[in-house]
Formats: sequence, structure tokens, C-alpha cells
Amino acid sequence: MFSNLKPQPADKILALMAAYREDPRDQKIDLGVGVYKNAEGVTPVMRAIKTAEKQLWEVETTKSYTGLAGDPAFSDAMINLVLDGVVARDRIAAVATPGGTGAVRQGFEAIRLANPDARVFVSDPTWPNHLSILKFIEMPTVTYRYFDEESGGVNFDGMMEDLNQLQKGDVVLLHGCCHNPTGANLTLDQFQTVVDKLNEVGAVPMIDIAYQGFGDGLEEDAAATRLVAKSCPETIIAASCSKNFGVYRERTGCLMAISENAAQTPVTQGTLAFLNRQNFSFPPDHGARLVTMVLTDDALRTEWQTELEEVRLSMLGLREQLANELKRLSNSDRFDFIARHRGMFSRLGLSPEIVEKIKADFGIYMVGDSRINIAGLNQTTVPLLADAIIKAGG
Repeated sequence: MFSNLKPQPADKILALMAAYREDPRDQKIDLGVGVYKNAEGVTPVMRAIKTAEKQLWEVETTKSYTGLAGDPAFSDAMINLVLDGVVARDRIAAVATPGGTGAVRQGFEAIRLANPDARVFVSDPTWPNHLSILKFIEMPTVTYRYFDEESGGVNFDGMMEDLNQLQKGDVVLLHGCCHNPTGANLTLDQFQTVVDKLNEVGAVPMIDIAYQGFGDGLEEDAAATRLVAKSCPETIIAASCSKNFGVYRERTGCLMAISENAAQTPVTQGTLAFLNRQNFSFPPDHGARLVTMVLTDDALRTEWQTELEEVRLSMLGLREQLANELKRLSNSDRFDFIARHRGMFSRLGLSPEIVEKIKADFGIYMVGDSRINIAGLNQTTVPLLADAIIKAGG
């Protein structure tokens, strides 16, 4: 049987990580991996999470399963964090999932059950796993223009022109904040224009929000998701806790599905639980329980928000430093967009040849499309990256 299997295409980011590890040079920089790192290159356990973990160790009495949907308190806490009451709670079905990726996969599965003919519109570019999952489960996919390589911003006219292809029942996948891989985000006015188009056609928004708190602030980063959710009859939201709570390996995510009315919610809730049962049965609980504790305890939440803000400001500082250094070295403002981008990532608009030259000559690893992880830098390595970009012909 297994002799019939064919080699699967290598994940480009995982391959890049392997190449970085094998590089013998002492001075090398990894800007490919998609995790937050502090100035020492460490992905730390957040202080509030560590405190919650100690508290949980003292009081937890069982490792038995939770329900198919996970602990309802986790869903409530995540709904409050992401939506903050803009949609009536009785319209929202929610389940815990293995990470944000699990929420995305279950969201796609729910769409396929509800409307097998639905096409999913995704931004060009988007997080590669969006496209990989959609291809694997054989869902029709349409790309819409998004990133403008020249300006480093959003090609909104092109996006809206492509969304003119929408039909009733189609789904548009949007990034709630901190667009991955570009770092370029829609304004709230532009989100409103997208909402108007969705409602005009009868299409459904699906929002992937994986970086709430990494961009302009915890509330600011949720503003677009809240606008869409309160403006559209139905909305699907896949939320991740990996980045903003630092619980990457705990695989903590939440899928929310907003129905047009409360009467529909029990069926939607039952469907999400059914999908969990088919794919992995009961979701992981440890990370979800820690997140719930942090979000529902005033002292822990204050400590978490303080550290999250420290993380956000550190990345903004690195963005500004890199943009300023590139301006100084190039004597131009063509890299100013880096300071305007938000979140962990920026797409620099460099050719694959320049990206390869930067890796070969300077030991600086970034994804082939020139996406860099800002959090892979520190104040010492920013000048090294800027120098390499200019010397490589960027």
C-alpha cells in the first residue's frame, strides 16, 4: 500500500529553517520562521501564562476530556476578546480547535458542508497553508489581488475589481489584522467597502485573526473583525492564541460561526462539534485553560496586556529602525512602507535572486518572496540586514 505514496512537496518555510540550522556560519540571521522572538532570540513563555500555569498545577484535579467543543468558558472568553459584544452571544457558535490552523481547517469544512458549491476567495498573497488546505480538501479557490509590490501597500482597486466576480454563497477569506505575509492592512473604510460588496452579492466573510495585539493594539486590531461581524448576516472567524499568548506548542485556537439569527445557532453549534468529532474528537485543553484564566482574572489579564504591549512596541521600534537605516543607506524613501506595515511580517518586494544572494553572501534567511519576520531582528542585527539588502541590489 505505502509503495503507492508519492513524495509531498516540501514546505518552503520548514525547508528554509532546516537550511538555516545546517549553515555553519556563526553570524547568520533567521527571518523566515513565523514565531515571535525577543532581542535574545528566544520565544519566551509570557509572564501571565507562567503564573496561570503555576496556579493551574495547584488546583487541577483531572486530565479527563472536555466536551467536543472544548470548555465553554474558553469560547466565551475568546468571543469577548475578539468581538466584545458587537454581536449577540446567542447568534455565535464556537468550538476550541488545535491552534489557529485547526480553526481555519474546521471553518473550511463547515463551509463545504453548508454549501458544497462555495468558492473561497483568498488574497494574493496569503498564508501558504490557506491554499494548501483548500487544495487538499478540493475546495474551489479564487485569488484576488491584494499586495502592490511597488508601493508596499494594498492594491485596493485591484482587490475590489476581482471581488466583482463574487456570487451568492461564495466566501471571502480576510485577514483580521497584521496581514501574513505582507504586513499591509486594509483601512476600516476599505473593510466597509468590502462589507458592502459582500452584502450586495450575498457572499460570506471568513476572517483569520492570528495576531490580535501585535499591530496597533488589542482593541484596534479587533476593530475590522468587529466591523465585519456586526455588518454581515453571517461571519466565520478563526482565531489563534499562538502568538498573542505565546502558547505555540499548546495548539490553542477557536472557531466562531455567526448565524443570521439565534434560532439557527444550535444547528451551527452542533455542526462544529460534529466536525471536531470527525477530525480529532476532543480539542486540546491545557493552552485553552491557561488563556481562559488569563482573560478572566483581572490581575493576570493586566499582566498579559502589559507584556503584549511591550512585544508590540518592540516590533514597531524595529520596523522604524530598519526603515530609517534603509533610507540612510539608499538615500531614498522606497522602504518607508516597512514602518507602516503591522505585525510580525513584511514583504520587502525583493526578487528571488536578491533574496538568494542575501542568504548566500550574508547568511540572512528570508522566505523566497522576501517576507521577513521583524521579530527575528534586534537592534544589533537591523543594520546588518539593511546593509545586506543594499549591497545585494535591493
